[in-house]
Amino acid sequence: MADIRRIVVDRHGEVVTEQATMPEPGPQEVRVRTVLVGVCGSDTHAQHGRHPHVPLPYAPGHEVLGIVDAVGEQVTDFSPGQRVTVEPTLPCWDCKQCRGGDENLCENLKFFGCGHEQGGMAQLFTIAARRLHHVPDELDDHTAALIEPLSTPVHAVRIAGPLEGRSVAIIGGGTIGLLTLAAARAAGARRVVLTDPLAAKRALAAELGADAVVDAAAPHATAQIRAALGESADVVFDCVAITPTVAQGVELARKGGTVAIVGVPTDDLVVPLPIVQDEQIRLQGSATYVAQDVRAAIELLQSGAVPADRIVTSERPEAEAAQAFRDAISGEQIKVVIRW
Repeated sequence: MADIRRIVVDRHGEVVTEQATMPEPGPQEVRVRTVLVGVCGSDTHAQHGRHPHVPLPYAPGHEVLGIVDAVGEQVTDFSPGQRVTVEPTLPCWDCKQCRGGDENLCENLKFFGCGHEQGGMAQLFTIAARRLHHVPDELDDHTAALIEPLSTPVHAVRIAGPLEGRSVAIIGGGTIGLLTLAAARAAGARRVVLTDPLAAKRALAAELGADAVVDAAAPHATAQIRAALGESADVVFDCVAITPTVAQGVELARKGGTVAIVGVPTDDLVVPLPIVQDEQIRLQGSATYVAQDVRAAIELLQSGAVPADRIVTSERPEAEAAQAFRDAISGEQIKVVIRW
């Protein structure tokens, strides 16, 4: 059986290319040929041993745009040649959470491209047909590559909302922070302030619709954010998730606000619980997304609300995957993608 190339992060954290056996789709599976795959923050965190759920070595890649290559005998919704994107959560479909429609919280959850035996940084991979979504023809490749990362902020905004007419603070101006800005605007937020230590990311956030931006490293940054909002934040989206940002989020949400944890913490954090309790602040975890969020992300991209040319700032060929990972942690790029 013919071999394929795939990228792995080895046990030393090195990004390398290896040969793997050509995967064959099972009866309810689809084989997908990768076109573009994004380098996510979770990919680089895992590479450096900082992801709480992804041990080394692992096969990365869950932000995938691909083309159907072959389908299993029971698959009727997809045909070879169609463009698809992956919904990478792999639920059991049988536990309490899955039965209730919260398959992102599956008690037996696996995750394609994060600790799973396959990832999207490969010439070809197989996955259950029900984990794929059709990509509309009008979305170019770079825009389509944002469907998966945009689904996370769409989900966070939905469960932390409603945002109509409300004031919002976003901590962190990376890919997820900027996409949260777009999702919050689409949800009708009245005023949005974003904070980041890098001037270039603050400038881009202002260009993309933030009412104000604040240097996260500035003295009294919290006071500046509240002043820019004109009041406390109704909802804070923490896209960094370290102890100082959670504490800042709680301070911004005083009193009665919500702090949504969108970033992935690498360890336990210290939370100012006396304030959370006394001022009735809601801490809201946000874990990936479900199918309705993917569909909403596709619609948001179709509307033109997210300019992919300003978000996708670096494309590397598959042979330069290691450099793509370095680009992603350089602080000089927003979204880095690898083309196969």
